[in-house]
Amino acid sequence: MDNNIAIRTIVPILLLIGIGFLSRKIGILKSGDERVLSAYVYFFALPALFFVDLAEIDFTAQNLTFILVGIIPIFLVLVVYTILYLLSRFSRNTFYLLIISTVFGSLAFFGLPFIMFAFPAEIELATLSAASISIISVPISITVLELYKLEKSTVWEGIKRVTKRLSRNPLIISILLGVVFSVVGIEIPYPVTASLRMLGGTTSTVAIFMLGVFFYGRKYTNLATAFKLSLLRMLFLPTLAILTIMLFGLGGSQRAILLVMHAVPVAISNIVLSERYNFYKETIASLILISTLGAGLYLNLWLLLFGYG
Repeated sequence: MDNNIAIRTIVPILLLIGIGFLSRKIGILKSGDERVLSAYVYFFALPALFFVDLAEIDFTAQNLTFILVGIIPIFLVLVVYTILYLLSRFSRNTFYLLIISTVFGSLAFFGLPFIMFAFPAEIELATLSAASISIISVPISITVLELYKLEKSTVWEGIKRVTKRLSRNPLIISILLGVVFSVVGIEIPYPVTASLRMLGGTTSTVAIFMLGVFFYGRKYTNLATAFKLSLLRMLFLPTLAILTIMLFGLGGSQRAILLVMHAVPVAISNIVLSERYNFYKETIASLILISTLGAGLYLNLWLLLFGYG
């Protein structure tokens, strides 16, 4: 295996995205097939990965510190944006757009594959990071979109809708179940574990392939605005993550994984959510395209800056 992290990450990711894109272009897959791939990853592969890995993790003081350092930057983002909103008085919709563009990263669909290629031995730590950040970022994102959609509805109605959606979210359910199994000490029978690991093991490949399928045939406008928004995950959130990591003194693979997870592109799920909520659809699509295509370069630059080459 090549020891250069950039080669190990950029080449397979671009190849898989390219194959997915080509599958649409030559007609092997049709419009709408990406929803099948997305549903498979979202409802089966990823929950299986989260559940089985979390169920076997010991929540030691070190792991709990790792989780805390992972979620603090998300709350810092909310604090910073709230202060800016109150001081500058930009529109509420802009406030929501900033949050969605920063908080909801492609932890599972891009972060986990990237870590798998860059640090193959650290996939369990990467899963713990993705799960702990997701259980914070997913509810925040859905809540923001519901607030955007409220219009004449009451806040109480919005809260009920958010609670209902979260109670059915397969990622949230699998994360909570995994934590419960770990804390209580329930041992999963080997045949079940083996099946779940096989299912979860397909997450990375299918997720990256699906990105290429998603990108084909979409309209990309507001590119200048999308590029500016992409800097929030390329630069702003990783900087907050680095400050938090330094404050808690984390190093080694823990530092690298948290840095990557807070710098990954905007979540591909935002395409589906933006269409469902009619929320800046064209801008979100362009934002995901720019941040994803640039991720192979800027993620490796971040790692190189901190000595991972």
